[in-house]
Amino acid sequence: MKNQFWRINSRPRGNDFASALALVQEDLPPLGAGEIRVRNAMLSMDAGTRLWLTSREDGYQPPLPVGAPMTGLVVGEVIASRADGFAEGDLVRTFGVWGEISQVDAVMSGALKLDPSVADKRAWFGPLGMNGWTALWGIEQTGAAKPGECVLVSAAAGATGVLAVQIAKLLGCEAWGIAGGADKCRFLTEELGLTGAIDYKAGNVGAQLDAAGGFDVYFDNVGGPVLDDVLTRMNHYGRIAVCGLLNDYGSGTRTAPREYDQVLMRRLRVEGFFSPDFMDQGERLTARLKTWHEAGQLTMPYDVTNGLENTLSAYAKLFTGGNIGKVIVEL
Repeated sequence: MKNQFWRINSRPRGNDFASALALVQEDLPPLGAGEIRVRNAMLSMDAGTRLWLTSREDGYQPPLPVGAPMTGLVVGEVIASRADGFAEGDLVRTFGVWGEISQVDAVMSGALKLDPSVADKRAWFGPLGMNGWTALWGIEQTGAAKPGECVLVSAAAGATGVLAVQIAKLLGCEAWGIAGGADKCRFLTEELGLTGAIDYKAGNVGAQLDAAGGFDVYFDNVGGPVLDDVLTRMNHYGRIAVCGLLNDYGSGTRTAPREYDQVLMRRLRVEGFFSPDFMDQGERLTARLKTWHEAGQLTMPYDVTNGLENTLSAYAKLFTGGNIGKVIVEL
């Protein structure tokens, strides 16, 4: 059986993915013991995978080797199985490849059977997926947000941020978001009902932040210079939950806050967190999120691109601010 997929030919520079990845076709190997073969229906576009395309060995996961298929979360149907607990026809989410078919070890890829009764299958990438898990964990556990506190989320119009701000509200917090552009900020305040939104593209971020009067929790998805503006506006004993460093992923820069002394002066707690740390809690987190999702309390806009051949243009949106909500490629 043939499989068409995106292969890493070189390390991309900036957002020039087209020069580094190529759409190729190869024969699939025979299905090994413990493996499943999944016909991908959807590919999840996630900014954190940009680190896998670099040569950095000190990231939260080793880089993918040049010559390997590009990897990411996929949702699809099992078309062949030699793994216990998986049968043909099962709907699954797994770490697979950006391609027509993912052939993976069911255990090592984190393959999970999905409830086919969920009407919108895209939700398994959004509120019921890794973005939902990360948003809930970061707000409630790492950020330890309490009712009545003021919570700020950067990249608040992105897939994780848009859920994090809503979860903060559901937990009884005052929620603010940082996003790029008037349309995104309008979406956050008018559609999601946030207390306020900071447009970093409008400049003078610090002055805009002053309107909130101080933050107890900062859910950081970007790092970079914005972190300096936030550090000087945190309340004493505040918590900063570091989820991502979008500013650093493709630029080769490293976030180095000038205002680092505020961690001491304001007695702040800064903690990074990453989804594999709480994978064992996935069932519990999904059940919680599903309750909100089914009640219509979690809004997730989907930015859908059709066709495997258009994957790279969809991926680039994550780094140019060209999306609101979850970016998905449908095959």
